[in-house]
Amino acid sequence: MDLELVEKQRLYEGKKISLEVHHLQDGNGHRVRREVVVHPGAVVVLPFLSTDRILLIRNRRYAAGQTLVELPAGTLDKKEDPMNCAGRELQEETGYLAGRLQRLGGFYSSPGVLSEKLYAFAAYDLQRTATALEDDEEIEVMETSFDEAIEMIRQGQIIDAKTIATLLMYERFNRDVLRGIK
Repeated sequence: MDLELVEKQRLYEGKKISLEVHHLQDGNGHRVRREVVVHPGAVVVLPFLSTDRILLIRNRRYAAGQTLVELPAGTLDKKEDPMNCAGRELQEETGYLAGRLQRLGGFYSSPGVLSEKLYAFAAYDLQRTATALEDDEEIEVMETSFDEAIEMIRQGQIIDAKTIATLLMYERFNRDVLRGIK
């Protein structure tokens, strides 16, 4: 069923998101409403220190009311290329610059209500610099093995969807190829 946008109401405009009500109509004249959180998109980065060592972060998340174990990530600036954003966010949150970024894929975080598309990258050939955290960020960098990170998903220690999706996507589709085994 094709729906045509008839009217759009913007109820809230924030720094990173806006809340809109979309009034849609089908070919038979039936109208429906969709509440949409409009987001510019984001990146998530899987940083490799070596073949089997990665960086994760402990990130205080106000909305969740807890500190989560995550991969570095961040929101795209207006018209920003996702690869540039991935490099910027990796450096800001971990203090590492990537010598090489490899796109892993993309996915929507919650497409029923949220327009945010995430772009996943693996980062290699890391060079240590300094973090550049935003004033409201509480982030602690942690090093672990890739296999330990997968086990943290199994144990319920990693519960952040973008981190789970990126780690499992890498494990399932990219691990051997990107490591040069295949």
